[in-house]
Amino acid sequence: MSVQTTELTREQQQFLDHPFVGVVTTLRSDGSPHSTVVWVEQQDGEVSFNTATGRAKERHLDGDSRLSLTVVDPQDAYRWISISGHADLTTEDADAQIDRLAKKYIGKDEYPWRSESEQRIKVRIAPQLVDSSGFDG
Repeated sequence: MSVQTTELTREQQQFLDHPFVGVVTTLRSDGSPHSTVVWVEQQDGEVSFNTATGRAKERHLDGDSRLSLTVVDPQDAYRWISISGHADLTTEDADAQIDRLAKKYIGKDEYPWRSESEQRIKVRIAPQLVDSSGFDG
């Protein structure tokens, strides 16, 4: 059974603390969807991911802030969260965040693929709809 809200429950927040990858969908300038795999972070119910200046996600969100993020439990395809809303892009905490995500997802203290000229971007999601399945409530 699917449950729709506008905020994450404590159980959903704990779910997002697992190193489950998400799929984020942004909109290209022609309105067509663009989906990519991302590492996901939640802090006190605020969900975000990381990208870099010049990448497709950053360009798309600069033109249209609407996005959707879906995270599925790799052990149970019927346990998932999908968050739709608007993105808020910031460089604040972006470098520290990519290192936290590297620790969470690959066990490295620092993100190993950063180039010296790269400007990291933290993408915070302001949810308009949180849809989920496999949670108590």
